[in-house]
Amino acid sequence: MRGSLIIIVFFIIGVIVARFHFLPVELLQNDFSMYALYALMFLVGISIGSDTKALKALKEQNMKIVLVPLATILGTLVGSAAVSVFVSGRSLWDCLAVGSGFAYYSLSSIFITEYRGAELGTVALAANIIRELITLLMAPLLVAWFGKLAPICSGGATTMDTTLPAIARFSGKEFVIISIFHGFVIDFSVPFLVRFFCWLAV
Repeated sequence: MRGSLIIIVFFIIGVIVARFHFLPVELLQNDFSMYALYALMFLVGISIGSDTKALKALKEQNMKIVLVPLATILGTLVGSAAVSVFVSGRSLWDCLAVGSGFAYYSLSSIFITEYRGAELGTVALAANIIRELITLLMAPLLVAWFGKLAPICSGGATTMDTTLPAIARFSGKEFVIISIFHGFVIDFSVPFLVRFFCWLAV
């Protein structure tokens, strides 16, 4: 829980310093977050490379590893369908399109804005950002309540990049390979599922 609070504090500090222009203009005009992500991925790679247990864990998974992204996709779609019952003014297909973003907010919101309008695109952006933040901030609780695979399923398409450090820390380094594979499969499915449900909604 302490790690989640630290993440929240740094996020809030970042919002404040950017909002009140406490940073040099160069930092605001250029996106350095990608370089920070590269550094995190490099450090995670070092951690995996030095841990023989991580590769051993992957070999032990066999074909069961495929069930993790499948469970994420099916669980998200079932949840989105259930939520659509309580959302007025939006069809089942709209809700499934939003859910199919799987926290890949940049790509999914662009597709949904293009096919279903800016309003639903904004909803998709917010929903998928919230999903990523929940995974980052609640990873230790997800592990404690639902098991070590829970942050991976929660993270959706982000489990091979932004949420990977949190997963490695709280689920264990032996789950990193599974997390990367999961993120790759989910990432690949986003454009197909989002456009498919947007097409059904027309």
